[in-house]
Amino acid sequence: MRFLIVGYGVQGKKRLRIAGPEGVGVVDPVAAEANFRDIRAAPLESYDGALVCTPDEPKMALLSYLLSNGKHVLVEKPLHAEREEDLVGLEHIARAKGAFCYTAYNHRFEPHYVRMRDLVQSGALGRIYRCRMFYGNGTARLVRNSDWRDRGAGVLPDLGSHLLDTARFWFGDIGEDFHLLSVSRFENRAPDSVVIGSETSKPKLEFEMTLLSWRNHFTCDVLAENGTAHIESLCKWGPTTFTHRTRILPSGRPPEQATTLVSEDPTWELEYDRFKRLIADKVPTDLSNDRWLLRVLGRLSGEAIKTVDAS
Repeated sequence: MRFLIVGYGVQGKKRLRIAGPEGVGVVDPVAAEANFRDIRAAPLESYDGALVCTPDEPKMALLSYLLSNGKHVLVEKPLHAEREEDLVGLEHIARAKGAFCYTAYNHRFEPHYVRMRDLVQSGALGRIYRCRMFYGNGTARLVRNSDWRDRGAGVLPDLGSHLLDTARFWFGDIGEDFHLLSVSRFENRAPDSVVIGSETSKPKLEFEMTLLSWRNHFTCDVLAENGTAHIESLCKWGPTTFTHRTRILPSGRPPEQATTLVSEDPTWELEYDRFKRLIADKVPTDLSNDRWLLRVLGRLSGEAIKTVDAS
């Protein structure tokens, strides 16, 4: 397979490194290393697909061009569109042209995320009551100094898309009735700290995301009938620990199993390999997860912007 890297920022450089010799060129309007300034300048016969790492605004036009020409696409999350119908249209184009469109949520390949999914699906936890996640970056100043990142709903679509996608990865279909619990812009123009929740989802869910955690960090707590499960940190910020505690009735200190990993971040390479396997297996494009995220994040983002504008 031969892939163009479209957008040569932080993510684009990671994607090119992972693609290795399969990365046959770079498209970027300003980067000195780019081979092409515009995707249309790249000869169609020179590549089989593209790894799209651009800001949200140009994504739909880029994907429409690539998929219409039968090119496979991995696009960085979230897959933003003005309307849900736009994503339906992309899906139809991809299927008609035999091209595969995949939205990258690399955290699904985090070892402890996979371990959590497997534990939940095993039924060992019994009825799951509540899940709380915290995702914090210390990038407020970097975002503020960016020409395009400190705008709109800020941290909500950026990190919130990961958290919402993770909940679907672990628990399957969940409701859309998330609401804002807290919206703040302590240092940035756009919201830099947001908490959302859903009390009617099963399990009940609460997610906090912030750019003000000066040491990047992730935590998760799942409370259930037969015990609890916890994740502390990610591989890229390791060490990362997964803990499963088994409930003692009527009460008592539970026995626990803890697994700690110290490793480089494996998710980018695992996701790239998965993307290529799905292409090889001719799996049809399915953007239903992106459509769900667009509905939820679109509504919450609109409410978040109104909230901070009124403050």
